[in-house]
Amino acid sequence: MVKKTKKLTTVILVVLLFPIKINSVIAEPVYSSAVINAKATITHAQLDVKSKTMDAASHDIDKDGDIDIILAIEFGQNIVLLNDGNGKFDDIIRFGHSHDSEDIGVADFNNDGELDIVFVSEDDKKNELYFNSGDGSFVDASNNLPVDGISNSVVVFDVNNDGYMDIIIGNDGANKILLNNGEGAFIDVTQERMDSDNDDVTQDLHLADVDNDGDLDLLEANEGQNKIYINNGKGYFKDETSNRLPKTIDESREVIVGDIDNDGDIDLYYANVQFSMKVNPADRLLINNSNGFFTDVNNSQFPQDMESNFTAIFIDLDNDGDLDVLTGSSIIFKQGAGTLYAYINNGDGKFYLDSLNNIEESSKSGNVFDINEADYNGDNINDMYIARRASQKGNGGQDILILR
Repeated sequence: MVKKTKKLTTVILVVLLFPIKINSVIAEPVYSSAVINAKATITHAQLDVKSKTMDAASHDIDKDGDIDIILAIEFGQNIVLLNDGNGKFDDIIRFGHSHDSEDIGVADFNNDGELDIVFVSEDDKKNELYFNSGDGSFVDASNNLPVDGISNSVVVFDVNNDGYMDIIIGNDGANKILLNNGEGAFIDVTQERMDSDNDDVTQDLHLADVDNDGDLDLLEANEGQNKIYINNGKGYFKDETSNRLPKTIDESREVIVGDIDNDGDIDLYYANVQFSMKVNPADRLLINNSNGFFTDVNNSQFPQDMESNFTAIFIDLDNDGDLDVLTGSSIIFKQGAGTLYAYINNGDGKFYLDSLNNIEESSKSGNVFDINEADYNGDNINDMYIARRASQKGNGGQDILILR
């Protein structure tokens, strides 16, 4: 059983204010007429500067009306940061095991009204499932997961429309679809429900209705060709990549979705790196033709950069009603990572790279591995939690909370 303890020891919380002004546009950060002026002040002491946060998820775990933060820690104890309602996280729940945790899924798996948590692991192949007791503790139910693997991603939703939350796991190798029996025990139904060649190195999964037919399709961000699996409406997925995506070889780490050109359909953005493959690390923007067929518009609509980005988020940074892009650099084997990059949308899906100036150097530390958007301090304005993993050389590892 996992119990709650006091005191936050693994994150730094930074307040960042966004008065906005904008001006010019180029392929490297410049001050512009929509520049995002940022001023950072430290609000909590950082006690551990070598934290290896791989992923964050934002949910009201304790049902007290505010948003808490779950963190997947690489070969360290995964934790839940409990919000006091004002965006401070002094109470913490620690999980007992230390695995190579990569990603987080949150849902009520055993139908008791409490949010449960699944963590998936890569190197040591130990996926974990915890049932929420509702009293500040969790029960280890990992034996209810029938598969382990070299796992990098997990998504949760009701695959077969039976009212129970199921799990899809992204692996180096065959991805897995696990159906819930209604009590939080799972059955592997991959072979019957997914048309897959089983040889993908999947780094991220995302669910979205890309073809506008009312059900959720499955997107893979891979090392190599990214893929789309179309849902037939009953939870059976067909690989339609060759028809719907341009043929590209990227080392993608995350895929995000949003309507960036305001035409009513879902567009795609892939955060790319150059680590294990000799490929261009430039991120990739794809535009939907409204029926789930995508065109690469990087050369015409998005500035090119050579940064390795593990993550990205669509967010309206300049409050003009359209979606901008926020990314952060990851330099795994070197020092100097952690810079945030803001790509501002001009309103019709064309972007320029803006500056996030006046952010203190103390906040630029650690590889940016995940960005969450939520209202953490209850002021009805969405904030951002940025998970930043320490590099192999030990630099950084300081997560930050940006209160807007």
